[in-house]
Amino acid sequence: MYQANADPWGFETSSYEREKYATTLAALPRDQYADGFEIGCSLGVLTQQLAPRCHHLLAVDVAQAALDKARQRCASLPQVEFQQLQLPNDYPLSRSFDLILLSEVGYYWSPEDLLRASQQILHTLRPGGHLLLVHWTPPVHDYPLTGDAVHDFFLNLTTPGGPLRHLKSQRHATYRLDLFEAVESR
Repeated sequence: MYQANADPWGFETSSYEREKYATTLAALPRDQYADGFEIGCSLGVLTQQLAPRCHHLLAVDVAQAALDKARQRCASLPQVEFQQLQLPNDYPLSRSFDLILLSEVGYYWSPEDLLRASQQILHTLRPGGHLLLVHWTPPVHDYPLTGDAVHDFFLNLTTPGGPLRHLKSQRHATYRLDLFEAVESR
């Protein structure tokens, strides 16, 4: 898709995307994170804005063309590491993070892949760390899941004794944001 259109969703030019990025960053409860993980960084527009809040930021995407542009955009940010990974198959299980951002990716996964990815996320999210989900909510006929289905899946992990605590929820006209914290004793 990135070969046919360098910015297929208008990440670089859309006022909608600018507002969503500002809302995403404003939702983070900490000014600084030691180790962040951005799943689905695309062209690196949000990565560039998130990087100053992370001592180290691993940003991944499945598309090499998008990663090439993201690397160029973030060339002056030495704390950003880019990798081409297809999650959940290539999840970096040997790492741990105090921030994981899953934005506009979860609805591409099958229900089985969402389950597997959630287990990997929980395995690598440090106790007290934050998981921030941001997804488009209108249904898209060729996506396996909706944004609401992805968020509701993680909300089901916030039951008493569950691995996550729900901290914040925002619903906007066409997207949803939910912030979670990994429970200290799990």
